[in-house]
Amino acid sequence: MDIQLKRGLLDVCVLAAIKDNDSYGYQIIKDVKPYITISESTLYPILRRLEAGKYLTVYSAEHNGRLRKYYKITPVGLKRISDFTEEWKEIMSIYQFITKASEHNDEN
Repeated sequence: MDIQLKRGLLDVCVLAAIKDNDSYGYQIIKDVKPYITISESTLYPILRRLEAGKYLTVYSAEHNGRLRKYYKITPVGLKRISDFTEEWKEIMSIYQFITKASEHNDEN
């Protein structure tokens, strides 16, 4: 898969994982696991990039006697998810065109 496309998909997946509830790194990995495999070494740079882009905010809260970083989606992050769903419609249209052309070529 194209690295830039995958990067954009991972960003949106992480935002979707925290859309309804604030979350922390390990939980985000567990939440996206049924859909895509993501490691800690991949996740944390994504979280930093999303924070720098104002798509999410970070705060610390105590959990079992130690501080844990939680990530909260911002209105900008919610808009990114909305924009992505619109962009995805265009991507699917292109996909259908490509696969239709491929099927047509296979018949000849």
